[in-house]
Amino acid sequence: MLTLVRSIVSVLACRFRSRAVLEFEIVALRHQLNVLRRQCPGRPRLSPIDRLLWVWLYRLWPRCLETMVLVKPANGDPLAPSRISALLALALKVRTSIGSEVRKLIREMSSANSLWGAPRIHGEFLKLGIEISQATVAKYMMRRRGTPSPTWRSFLLNQAKGIAAIDMFVVAAASFRLLYVMIILAHDRRKIVLFDVTLHPTAGWLSRQVTEAFPWDTAPRYLLRDRDTSYGSEFCTRIEAMGIGEVITAPPSPWQKAYVERVIGSIRRECLDHIVISNERHLRRVLSYYVEYYHRTRTHLALNKDCPDPRPIQPRRIGRVVAIPQIDGLHHRYERLAA
Repeated sequence: MLTLVRSIVSVLACRFRSRAVLEFEIVALRHQLNVLRRQCPGRPRLSPIDRLLWVWLYRLWPRCLETMVLVKPANGDPLAPSRISALLALALKVRTSIGSEVRKLIREMSSANSLWGAPRIHGEFLKLGIEISQATVAKYMMRRRGTPSPTWRSFLLNQAKGIAAIDMFVVAAASFRLLYVMIILAHDRRKIVLFDVTLHPTAGWLSRQVTEAFPWDTAPRYLLRDRDTSYGSEFCTRIEAMGIGEVITAPPSPWQKAYVERVIGSIRRECLDHIVISNERHLRRVLSYYVEYYHRTRTHLALNKDCPDPRPIQPRRIGRVVAIPQIDGLHHRYERLAA
């Protein structure tokens, strides 16, 4: 009689159950049948896949424990309720999804700072108000091989602060006289430290230019130059007295002083090729205009499209854009004019 009542209650309960619950129960029963069909001697053994399936089923339908026949929590099975939470955290751990911008920032930080590990980058994120775990930072960091060390690009950029280059080029005036232009360039911000014009470049004149370019303790560590005969013994003596290391390029190798050669090329293409120079005074005035334009207006790819003298970004709300002529209208500077 009791068995009949249980059967009737079970049938009535099935009629009022949802279809999803019935599907879950069918999955649980069929899986137990598959375990029995393996015909393992003794107590049936559950594989890791079986346990993962029970963890997934328990997550979706906690009442699945009522349909378990092969194993019971009371028998000390690893699927006991006290351990199901641990299995859920281990096998089906839900990680907090982060946006693509945060992942990109993690990669940028790890790439730009080769000596930083996950704790250091995680600390920077906390200071930026970004709440993520240190494990997430370690997951999206750039993978490196070998001992962490700065890249060649970072190494060269760090060394550029102590390097300057000196070079000369010739400009033909309208009177067919040859004018010699001397340029001293600092490598770190591509700044033209000093320029001058002369008809007769001598070692004494060049040594005085270096002294004017680097007064007191502003001298660079190295000065790069070519093998021009104008740099005589007097020039070398002055450089040595100032504590500057002289680096001489190999004969004909202009690529070894590429920065200053690039500046000379820019001066020719952007200025001197479009102006007829009358005399030494005229050339000095034109070059002074160009150097001011070069430092304060002209953007450089090597400086992330900034100027040697950093140029502020003007927001659109300031006003309309106006053009300011530079080098007698050969170039223009664009700024926003307040309304």
